[in-house]
Amino acid sequence: RLRSMASCAGEGRPALRRCLAVLREASSDSEQLAALLLVTKAVRAGEVDARTRRQIFHAIGFTLPGRLLASREPPEGCPEHTFQALGLTLLACFCTDPQLAGHSQILNKIPTFNDVLLAPCSPDTSSMVDDAYQCLAAVLATRKGPKELVSKGTVSALCQAYVRRGAGSERALRLLEGLLAAAEARCWQRDAPHLLAVLGQLSDDFLSAGDMSKFELCEVLPRFIPLSPPLAQDPQGSECLHKLYKGLANILGSKLDQSQRDPALKLAACLVQACGSDWIPAGRAGSKFLALLVNLACVEVRLVLEEPDPVDVEGKKEVITACYVLIEMGIQECLNEEKPLLEEVQKIQLLRIMEEAFGAVIFYLRQVRQEELHDPFIFASVRILGAWMAEETSSLKQEICELLPFLVHYAKKLFEDGEAAASLPQPDGTPAGLGSSEGAHLPQDALRFLLPGFCHLTAEDKPRDILICEGAPALLCEYFLQQWQLLLPELSSPTPLTSTEMSLQTLCGIFLNLVVTAPDLIRRDECFSSLMDVLLKSLPILLPQKDHLVLAANIATLGLMMARILASSAVLHGTRPAKEFFRAAIRFLAEAHSAPGRGQAVAVAPAYEGAWPDVRELWLLGMQALAGCVPLVPWLPRAVLEARWLQGLAAALARGASLDPELLAAFQGVLAELAGACKTCKEVILSHQGREWANLYGMAVLEQRLSEQ
Repeated sequence: RLRSMASCAGEGRPALRRCLAVLREASSDSEQLAALLLVTKAVRAGEVDARTRRQIFHAIGFTLPGRLLASREPPEGCPEHTFQALGLTLLACFCTDPQLAGHSQILNKIPTFNDVLLAPCSPDTSSMVDDAYQCLAAVLATRKGPKELVSKGTVSALCQAYVRRGAGSERALRLLEGLLAAAEARCWQRDAPHLLAVLGQLSDDFLSAGDMSKFELCEVLPRFIPLSPPLAQDPQGSECLHKLYKGLANILGSKLDQSQRDPALKLAACLVQACGSDWIPAGRAGSKFLALLVNLACVEVRLVLEEPDPVDVEGKKEVITACYVLIEMGIQECLNEEKPLLEEVQKIQLLRIMEEAFGAVIFYLRQVRQEELHDPFIFASVRILGAWMAEETSSLKQEICELLPFLVHYAKKLFEDGEAAASLPQPDGTPAGLGSSEGAHLPQDALRFLLPGFCHLTAEDKPRDILICEGAPALLCEYFLQQWQLLLPELSSPTPLTSTEMSLQTLCGIFLNLVVTAPDLIRRDECFSSLMDVLLKSLPILLPQKDHLVLAANIATLGLMMARILASSAVLHGTRPAKEFFRAAIRFLAEAHSAPGRGQAVAVAPAYEGAWPDVRELWLLGMQALAGCVPLVPWLPRAVLEARWLQGLAAALARGASLDPELLAAFQGVLAELAGACKTCKEVILSHQGREWANLYGMAVLEQRLSEQ
């Protein structure tokens, strides 16, 4: 039977079917082995379709390949790894079926595949290496594959195979790219030294290459530049960055065509995203290179967006997005006063060049159609414009005012779509975005990047009127509530300042601008009553959390400022939330300064010292607002007395505490209003020699209130 099969080996699938029959019915190892040799010969020749592949699997299963891989005694006269090679060929055949590639029997063989890559290569084992790569590539394409490969050491094996530059090293590099694309953080966390060795090899090649391979490496390198851990903090990583800088400087300093310049700009943008400007050395050469990078990015943006052709823009979105990253770095470096990379002349030149680029971005955004609003490139364009608006408040003012209706509409659309997506229940009943992986796919948050610019614009009449007309206040109030809900779970543990908390602080700044410049809007728009309700409930929760003092200062001050305008509102009529808010606000104001000894200066309390540069103006504004609330909120003086702030302050002033003019004015404003509105408060001040120290400190308004019957 075997001789008959061997003579028919060239007949293709009919012979293969006979081999499978022998495999099923074989009565001896030699009979099974001969049939197996013919099967693997057909597999390697590519003569197996999906149906036949399944037939092979059903005839053989996983047990036989496993036995072959474990065998250490080859047939007489055969190469040492004959059985292992047969087993690997069969597994490689099975792995072309996606269902089999994810089977536990294949996943358990990952360490074996890794060992094959790391073993010394010879002509006898080259087919084994090919099969091992085929198996690993198939596993990578499965759902659980990336996690299994990382946990079973494949990243290390692939890195060593590439650095060794043995057979299949290019396949090792492609597999590493795929693994990093699927599980970058996990790969770097587990195998950083090996990945750095690969990056070192790629950086050497990039620096030394003098042909088109240099530009091909521009496409490969970004996958090997991690966002974390920071490369600049590792000596080997720093060396890689320096080589990449030198290689890019050589490229970008030469005359390039489009196909060469684009990958170089994308590599530079990737380095900026990972390391900021830390990879660019200080000094004249570094500053010239940085200026060149930003200049090239601005030119590219203008070329594509000033007269946008839909086909051209579509093909250039990726490189223009990279240019946005470089331009944002340019904005930051132009503002950098501490160890600046740029000279003042360079900053002035770059600001002018960037202004022209942002003119092109605004022009492009004005052409956007409704059906394009979810295009990620539109988001990237709005985001970079938000960065410019946050820092450059006088440039392109007219153009930005004309674009404001679009920006509000765009931000509102993405916000509403995000809210709708977040409310959709998942199979486990959890709303998307609340502890669910679906949250990563929610529409992006454009408002976060526009808030700083809006904060500047609400301080000016024309743009503020446009924002109000377009419904921005109601949108911002809804956004405040959403961001507060996101922050609440973070309050229980100390965390660095998050984007959510920064957004809430900026929102408070916008609302403060509106309170000061458009009080009638606060009175008539219902959204501000809803906002007031949120502020009343949030401050008592926030204030005890000492890591969030700046946000607490913003909310306390905004709440007090709004309370002066909304004093007749139902939410402030002695309700429990209102009383708890005012108690918390009084506590915030009262605890900002330590009680001094006789004749000593009133000093900032230790708990406030770290945040005082950010809190000081808010505290002074909050004192003014509290003074304004005293005659409007009848029960407020009693709350001040219950907090014993008035008694402590009067005692400190009676001891001759030293005050600077700002503190003096702030304290007098509150004391005078309390004395005028509440007989008990007046008596407390008088009982602490109020007339004497009011005269001593020159508090004329307080003196007058104390003298009134």
